[in-house]
Amino acid sequence: MTENKHFSDSQFTLKEVIQNLRDWLLFFISQWKVLIAAGLIGMVLGALVSIFKKPVFHAETSFVLEEGDTGGISQMSGLASLVGVNLGSLGSTSGLFQGDNIMELYKSDRMLGETLLSPFDQEKLLIDRFVEFEELDKKWASKVDISGMDFSLERDQFTVAQDSVIQQVSKLIRERQLSVVKPDRKLSIIQVSISSKDEPFAKIFNETLVDKVNAFYLETKTKKTGENLRILQTQADSVRSILDESIAEYATATDRVPNVNPLLNSAQVESRKRQIDVQATAAVYQEIVKNLEIAKVNHRNNSPLIQIIDSPRFPLKRTEIRLVKGIVLGAIIVGLLTLFALYFRRLYQKHVQES
Repeated sequence: MTENKHFSDSQFTLKEVIQNLRDWLLFFISQWKVLIAAGLIGMVLGALVSIFKKPVFHAETSFVLEEGDTGGISQMSGLASLVGVNLGSLGSTSGLFQGDNIMELYKSDRMLGETLLSPFDQEKLLIDRFVEFEELDKKWASKVDISGMDFSLERDQFTVAQDSVIQQVSKLIRERQLSVVKPDRKLSIIQVSISSKDEPFAKIFNETLVDKVNAFYLETKTKKTGENLRILQTQADSVRSILDESIAEYATATDRVPNVNPLLNSAQVESRKRQIDVQATAAVYQEIVKNLEIAKVNHRNNSPLIQIIDSPRFPLKRTEIRLVKGIVLGAIIVGLLTLFALYFRRLYQKHVQES
């Protein structure tokens, strides 16, 4: 019986729960002046935030990236090997820039730095515009004198302080303002977004960054096949020049003895030698032309397709805290914080009084 009584005493009854809730409700009602004052303060704070907080503009570019088709050249290599043509030296590029790697290029210091050093208008660069509206010259005044820096110089003439500023600004943009995503992992659509308090900066920076990264990607993706193509073209032009000279020399040797006596073979030696030179050079030229045409096909197949879908246009999409929304959110947030403060203060007082 004693154990059962002890068990029942340790439980909360429904009456006790209701009484506890009633006590808390009466306590909060008794603090109505504090709660109303907190709500008013929250409304004022929310209104001030909505008024003084600048809107954020979003410049977005979306494009389709289709990688070059290397399957066709692999099949062509097997067929070409049957006729003695080796496409190994003409082959595809490595997997260095395949798949999602272009997304990482957008976040690299090199691409962001080159974009920041691009023109904003006829008078200033993008880095100058960023420093201006972010007021970095004032925020970083104790560390570096940005106002005295000339970013229009060649990059190899930059001081250590200038390079540091470019790196820090690139880091700020990468961590707070830049977004590079695939809306759907199954598709080849990539979306690049720049968020900034300055609308013209967001648009121009987004367009410049997309142009520079995509151009660098195309150049790097086709660099190996392009070099092979140029080498083969140079070889073809050189051999063709030699072939033309050989044909001219053969014609000259033939003209020296227009009516050759069949019984005098020595008279035909020179023309026969020139004829063999022409045939040998023609065979080499034919082989090089085969490789050249295959290299052209490989270069075209290896070139990725980048097609812009949407580009930023004024007015840009913007996010901001409206006045009414700021007032309501301010009142709710400050009111809830006040409720929690009153709740914990009363718990603390009751605990101190009971102890």
